[in-house]
Amino acid sequence: MSHVSRRHISTALACVAALTTLGALPLNAQADTYPSKPITLVVPNPPGGLVDTSARLVSEPLARLTGQSVVVDNKPGGSGNLAYSQVARSAKDGYTVLVSYSGYHIANPILMDKLPWEIKDLTPVGLITVATNVIAVHPSVPANTLKEFIAWAKQNPGKLNYASQGNGSVSHIGTEIFKQQTGIEMTHVPYKGSGQAIQDVLAGQVQVFISTPPSVMGHVQSGKLKALAVTGKTRHPGLPQVPTAAEAGLAGFELESWVALYVASGTPKEVVQKLSAEVKRSMELAETKQRADAAGVEVRYLTPENTTKLLEHDTTSWAKAIKAGNIKFD
Repeated sequence: MSHVSRRHISTALACVAALTTLGALPLNAQADTYPSKPITLVVPNPPGGLVDTSARLVSEPLARLTGQSVVVDNKPGGSGNLAYSQVARSAKDGYTVLVSYSGYHIANPILMDKLPWEIKDLTPVGLITVATNVIAVHPSVPANTLKEFIAWAKQNPGKLNYASQGNGSVSHIGTEIFKQQTGIEMTHVPYKGSGQAIQDVLAGQVQVFISTPPSVMGHVQSGKLKALAVTGKTRHPGLPQVPTAAEAGLAGFELESWVALYVASGTPKEVVQKLSAEVKRSMELAETKQRADAAGVEVRYLTPENTTKLLEHDTTSWAKAIKAGNIKFD
């Protein structure tokens, strides 16, 4: 090889190295300055309930810690798909963040043949909250314990209606699992979110609602609804008098809802890590935990990697339950 050829090759390699370095600069600079403008939290649910509550729990401390505005943007519609597709197609810069609800994130890909988004389109920032569920009934139901309720329901098949936050929601699939385990029959009445559902439950038009504490806790405390059990491993601090399902005689029935933050896949890893770290700091503040306790929500941060593991685990178990219950999305 001639001296000239060697020189040309060396020059070319140097140019490639320079271009590679220049190409990396915007990403590094983006991570170093992130966040430099307002962050939008896109919520796939209407105001009220677990997901919206969780978004507002994290938005205030996150804004304070980052020095940037954090806007909560409620985008209900299409069983969550409107919000999910919006974030999946958003700029890959970490400024548009999905507040993901386990019911949508797990059930929609299983139940719907055509989705405007895919699991691979979103990358996790981290889990932020978890909520047990409460088995709540209207006071007109002649039962004060879970055992009494199950016995009465078996003796009166077809007399009970149960509310859900929509087809494929945690409240829908969770109640179907409850029916499978207890052998009782109830008619499903789907709603668009917990707000509409709770109104009909309070009016007695629908008698049963298995939902998260933010939806029912205040009504239980005021006596407008009866709580027969909570579906977590331990009692809920806001409802200390209400036993777990296991304590009430229904061992093995556990149902948790979770909320996690996601951004569009392709967002620089450094940006995701930086946002995740700030979210972790926000959720670990004592004031955040106090507000969460008051709202009936449990703060439970998980790293992006562990959030992925949780999604994979729950998807497997839900798929089995959906198949066993022959649950369809209407």
